[in-house]
Amino acid sequence: MKILAVDSSSITASVAVIDDDKIVSEFFMNAGLTHSQTLAPMIDAVLKNSNTEPKEIDLYAVTNGPGSFTGLRIGAATIKAMAFANNKPCVAVSSLEALAYNSCSENSLICACMDARCDQVYTALFENGSGIISRVAEDSAELIPDLTEKLAKMDKNIEFVGDGALACYNKVIESDASEKYFLLPEHSRYIKAHNVARLALEKYKSDEFCMAEDLSLSYLRIPQAERQLNERLSKSER
Repeated sequence: MKILAVDSSSITASVAVIDDDKIVSEFFMNAGLTHSQTLAPMIDAVLKNSNTEPKEIDLYAVTNGPGSFTGLRIGAATIKAMAFANNKPCVAVSSLEALAYNSCSENSLICACMDARCDQVYTALFENGSGIISRVAEDSAELIPDLTEKLAKMDKNIEFVGDGALACYNKVIESDASEKYFLLPEHSRYIKAHNVARLALEKYKSDEFCMAEDLSLSYLRIPQAERQLNERLSKSER
């Protein structure tokens, strides 16, 4: 099965084509450009480099959140358009779950953290048990001090991954200098599209897929523009 997978949920972007378990082609970018500039050319390049036509893709996968509101919408719109045009199914993958697949330490907890600004992160906990990743806690938005306070009470080794990992790691070791915390190297903290594809294949086999029109996003928080509008409306009503 050929899968085209896309991630544009954070500052980085990644696109991959896999054929069953084989990574055929993958591009990753962390150049600070907007996803509207980079995503379409990356998809075009990854298809050309894998000698694959869009109609040959059997399944389209995309991270559906949490993450950047704009980035998520760009990624989802792109995948939905391609899947719709080729009448192929889609799979939505949690950004945090895709991050957990970067783990390199067995028998540890994985704390996936994505920067949500204002001293907050989108986060979820997973367990790497002998190479098998399983979810421990659902995706949520939390203040960094609240999250690190919870982690300090846990008695397992904890591995931080994601673009919010450094902030969480630095915060928790301020008050807990134990050796149970590990920070993945910078180049390993970002989502790789081949992991999105791997998760999509597992979900597809479990009948967790949809057609393009039913693909939805998981924001966890309402967009900042909407929050600011609600605040202005609330003030005007006083």
